[in-house]
Formats: sequence, C-alpha cells, structure tokens
Amino acid sequence: MRNPFEARHRRCVSAPPFVTLHSYPERMSERTMNTTLETTADPLPDELALLGERLTAFNDADVGASERMALAVFVRDEDGAVVAGISGYTAWGWLYVQWLWVDERLRGQHMAGKMLDAAEQEAMARGCQSAWIDTFNPNAARVYQRQGYQTFGTLADFPIGRSRIFLRKKLSPA
Repeated sequence: MRNPFEARHRRCVSAPPFVTLHSYPERMSERTMNTTLETTADPLPDELALLGERLTAFNDADVGASERMALAVFVRDEDGAVVAGISGYTAWGWLYVQWLWVDERLRGQHMAGKMLDAAEQEAMARGCQSAWIDTFNPNAARVYQRQGYQTFGTLADFPIGRSRIFLRKKLSPA
C-alpha cells in the first residue's frame, strides 16, 4: 500500500516559469480533502493577496491588530526627483525599515541618519517603542550602529560571502 502522505510529483512544462505540483491527501477536521501543492515562480497577485489577508486575520486574532501602516521618507532634488528614501512600515509598536537608499552623490552627508531620524520620529508619533532594520552591507550596518542600532542576529552567507545583519533600536524622544 502506498504511503498516503507521499507526494505525487508532476511538472508542468507548458510555459516558463515552470510549476511543480505535488498531490497530497489531507486530513482536515472530520473530512478528507485531496489537495495539490504547487510551486511557482510566477504567483498570481490575487493569490498573494489572499495569503496576506489570511495571515493578517490569523495574527490579528492571535496577538491583536497590528495597525500596520506604511511609512516612507523621501529626499528630493530641486526638480522633485527622489534622490534618497526609506520605505517601511509600523506594526505592533515597531518600525521596520525595509528599504533605505541614498544616491551616490549624497553619500557621506549623513543622509541615512537624517532619514532614519525622521522615520523614527514618525514611528514614535504612531506609538512605536522600537525599530529594526536588516542589511548585508557592512558599511550600512556601521551607519545604523552610529544611529544607535544594535545587532541582534546574523544570517551567514546571505548572500554567499556576506552575512545578513539584523539590527534593532529602542526609540525614545530626543
């Protein structure tokens, strides 16, 4: 007898990106459900949105509403073009800085620190008590450490030859 939890594999090769399907009989509650596990490099936006909505609903029920809100800081030149910026969000009392970029012409002018200060001020106005950021650039990590961020973890070889560095900071009014 075949193991019911052994995957049956089928590769769809009709068109890139390739999709790998795995079929598993699943036991859910009191009923049996046949499911298909699909791996794809081209997920549909509405399916990704569904995952986000379902996970958000689960987390909200588990630990309370995140009150997630986007937060961005932009530096513009005289023509209004973005020459530096931060993109992130606040949730559960934390600021997460997802992206921080500074045009090469502005590097060395403490622009990252100024933008982090602005993001942190807005985060505190939203009730946040802490912030976190990650990078695999050792120079960027030093910039964040000068701003008061402390390393709390690393992920070696992400990318290979570098370490992804995770930093956090307790926020307090200046």
